[in-house]
Amino acid sequence: MTKVLVLYYSSYGHLSQMADAVAEGAHSAGAEVDILRVPETAPAEVVKAAGFKADHTHPVIGSINDLADYDAIVIGAPTRFGRMPSQMAAFLDQAGGLWMKGTLHGKVGGAFTSTATQHGGQEMTLFSIITNLLHFGMTVVGLDYGYRGQMGVDEVKGGSPYGASTIADGDGSRQPSAVELDGARYQGKRIAETAAKLAG
Repeated sequence: MTKVLVLYYSSYGHLSQMADAVAEGAHSAGAEVDILRVPETAPAEVVKAAGFKADHTHPVIGSINDLADYDAIVIGAPTRFGRMPSQMAAFLDQAGGLWMKGTLHGKVGGAFTSTATQHGGQEMTLFSIITNLLHFGMTVVGLDYGYRGQMGVDEVKGGSPYGASTIADGDGSRQPSAVELDGARYQGKRIAETAAKLAG
């Protein structure tokens, strides 16, 4: 059975919801799926002052070496000034040993994100994640246009060919929409299917 890791960082819970949807999609393709998050690295006073989510649904990943156990890795992180946040970057920066050994070569990867606004750096953030995946030697699967929900301008919505996304609004009040969650499910399914084909 194909093993998929959905690994994310979330300050306010939007990416946690998207991670659940990605996992649902991968599971629907017959994959075994784990959802884990990276450790919080912001100082406790910053976490408290910013009102970061304290009650997390998913456990923290054990170590960077755990990535070796999976056929596919889908990474989710919100934007911080047009790139992935330091919490995710700090975790991925520990992958030098895996990179040197080529441990992740040929595995499948993908990315998903959230921003406060429609033009808040979603594509740049996705690319900052995808750049890591490509350096690891992974095959990247985005949110292809087979998912028609990302088309049109009838409503505010995330989604791009580079990965699923959601828009949180400046105060974090907007939650992922049905269209955005379906996009995450679609991408998760495509990643699991691709991993199964490559492993076969």
